[in-house]
Amino acid sequence: MVRIVFFGTPAFAVPALSALIDSPYEVVALVTQPDRPKNRGQHVAPTPTRLVAEAHGIPVLTPEHLKAPAFLSTLEAVRPDLGVVAAYGKILPDAVLAAPRLRMVNLHASLLPRHRGASPVQAAIRAGDRVTGVSLMRVVSELDAGPVLATVEHRIGPDDSAADLERALASLAAELILRQVGPLVAGRLDEHVQDEASATYAPRLAKADGQVDWTRIAQVVHDHVRAMNPWPRAFSQLNAKRYVILRTAPTSPPRAGGPGEVLEASGERLVVAAGDATAIQVLDIQPAGRRTMPARAFLSGYTVRPGSRFGPATAP
Repeated sequence: MVRIVFFGTPAFAVPALSALIDSPYEVVALVTQPDRPKNRGQHVAPTPTRLVAEAHGIPVLTPEHLKAPAFLSTLEAVRPDLGVVAAYGKILPDAVLAAPRLRMVNLHASLLPRHRGASPVQAAIRAGDRVTGVSLMRVVSELDAGPVLATVEHRIGPDDSAADLERALASLAAELILRQVGPLVAGRLDEHVQDEASATYAPRLAKADGQVDWTRIAQVVHDHVRAMNPWPRAFSQLNAKRYVILRTAPTSPPRAGGPGEVLEASGERLVVAAGDATAIQVLDIQPAGRRTMPARAFLSGYTVRPGSRFGPATAP
């Protein structure tokens, strides 16, 4: 039986971990990030993968330092044949890569070499990509640069948020690893070296990345809002107040206006001018400290007039 050690932390990794647990293979340990405070209450919460592993009686390792001798000894003691990584969150040092007999493979949420890095789902949406997918690659010391063993493609819907796309890719990642463990162990997978000249990078996002740039055309603003949902969320300022913008749609402008200018503000239509004489309709918006509301409810409770302007705001 193939003994697998799984490295993964967020919800994206849960379908792949669950699929391997339910497979003929044996998941002998989960390595995940240590529990950390979350949200405004700063309550310490276990990682999504930890909850799954503990529910199945699988040992959970949460090293602060991957080079720590105690962790490396424990990792070697479970005698893994294969390591599977899915959004673990840290670069793995050589000593960890060498621990499994068949080394490590990674499920990355893009079609490599496009969108290497920590935020490939958001990067694909922001870039206006129509197709993305999941790559199964061998892990090397350089970030997401190992040879690709297999891929699966997925078409991005025009209104897909990052949350929507991540859920779809997580399911595909689970299907991909189940199909490929057997051929991988048997040595039947061809390795394809990535084209370094085609590589693009998707660095970890910060809260400030959510700022809406209204000088961009409406489609780019729409893609930005989708990519920032659920985190760090798109935001802007109107009438000296900060608002989170959750859902939008490009629309025909009723008249010309400067970037960020409110062109319509009645009924269900909150229409804002974007770059190059385009416009975008804000569908869902959240005032600071309040719940998310559709445009109709927002316009009923807040004074917004044509001619007022959205602009830069301080990140939360």
